[in-house]
Parts: sequence; C-alpha cells; structure tokens
Amino acid sequence: MHRLLSGKLSIEQLTVEITGLPESLRGTTLVQLSDLHFDGLRLSEALLAEAIAASNRIEPDLVVLTGDYVTDDPSPIGELAQWLHKLKSRVGTYAVLGNHDIYPAGAKSQVTAALVEMGIQVLWNQVAYPLGTELPLVGLADYWSKEFHPASVLSLLSQQTPRIVLSHNPDTAVPLQSWRVDLQLSGHSHGGQIVIPGLGPFPSWYQTVRRYIPKALHPWVPYMQEDCYKVMRHWEWAQGMHQVGNNLLYVNRGLGTYLPGRFFCPPEVTVITLTPAS
Repeated sequence: MHRLLSGKLSIEQLTVEITGLPESLRGTTLVQLSDLHFDGLRLSEALLAEAIAASNRIEPDLVVLTGDYVTDDPSPIGELAQWLHKLKSRVGTYAVLGNHDIYPAGAKSQVTAALVEMGIQVLWNQVAYPLGTELPLVGLADYWSKEFHPASVLSLLSQQTPRIVLSHNPDTAVPLQSWRVDLQLSGHSHGGQIVIPGLGPFPSWYQTVRRYIPKALHPWVPYMQEDCYKVMRHWEWAQGMHQVGNNLLYVNRGLGTYLPGRFFCPPEVTVITLTPAS
C-alpha cells in the first residue's frame, strides 16, 4: 500500500517566526507526525519505519503527534506505541488524541495508556513545558469530544507568553482566534488525499463537481459522501500553512491513507524550525 496508494513520503521543512521567542530557543526544531491510522490496512509498516527514521535523522528537539493513531478499533495501539517509542528527540514526544482515538467507548483510555507506557506524554486540555516556561506546549481535547474547552487551558497563560497549540482538527482554528496561538499544529484532513493540480484539494471544491459524479462512484472518492462537511468544514485549510485571524495554523497531511489512495498528496513528516520574529 505504501507505494501504490500512498506514494513517496515527503519531508516538509519550514521556518516559523514567533513573536517573543527567546533567543535561547532560536533554531529549536520540532517534528510533527499525524493521522497514522495504524490498523493493518491504511498504513504500511514500511512507511511507518521510513517516517520514524526520517524524524530521527533530523535529531529534533521535540516530536509532536497530532492524533488518529488508530481507526475503528483501538487494539492495534499497543503495537503502534512500540513503533513510536523508537522516535528520538532531545526533550521527548508529546501527543494529542484525534476523533478516531476516542471512539468506541474505552478507546480514549486504551490509546492514552499505551502511549504513556512507551514514554509519550498525552495532553488532553493540558499545558506542558518540554522547552521551558518561555514556550508552553498546549494540547487540547479533540474537537468532537464533549471536553473541548480551550478557555480552561489557554486562560492559564499570560497573553505575553508565546505558545504552540496541538489540536487534531483544523476547524478549531476558528474558536481559537479568541486567544493568542503562535502556531497551531493539526492534522485530520489527510490533506484532502486527492489534489488536482491548479485547483487544490478535491474536498475544497467538491460541492461544485459532485453533481456531475455518478452516485455509484461516491464511496470511492474520499469525502464525497453527504457528510463531507461533518468531517471538516474548512477544507481550504486541508494542508500547509494558513493565517487564521492573528494566529498561524499548520496542517499536516498525515501518514495513513483511505481508499482509493492519494493523488498529488503524499504522506508527510513535517520539520519545523522556530526563530524569533524580526
């Protein structure tokens, strides 16, 4: 599945300027992985191993994981957590959960326990300081859970304090405009999976063309079903960097792949270098 449906792994490198970032944190490097969907179908072990090796070659200061480790059954999380334990960084690996990690009942505790057992810190409406008190790391509950309450977390931080926010669903960038978010890291969208050159991710314009596609083909096209906008409303944010109000949002295309596969939308490992804003 790796080569046939996913395509070649892409290493995306970007530099992000952060206002108020202390000089001591200039050059801090983060690696982001997202949407693994490790279930024996949507992510090959070859691609997972390649992504982990790519991250380790970077020798990052911090690794962040932005959700959807499993799909419909949480039982593969134990094996995946052992794979993720191989990730190396200076201050550790931190994670938030996605919508697939909290359903069915009991999945949230099972996924969390497996990751924590392997030394991965899971943040659920929590603030952590792996890089020091001058750059908090905020991890939010999944948007679709009943516990998505960003005010309870972000109100704990001074408006003058820079921060990075992990939030699985990019749609959370809308309510998060009420707070300072120097960099929001999300996944969830798989980049749209099918990208038409010159037009962008298919879901961002599917309403226009869906009437011309026979209904029999809808199940074979990602996000073509009637509930597309339940998956995500802001498909214009399906991948890459976006300015949302005063905040920055970066959306990782993920590693896992739903049928019928990816088209001009390769799986991604994101490398982010931080620098003080000039």
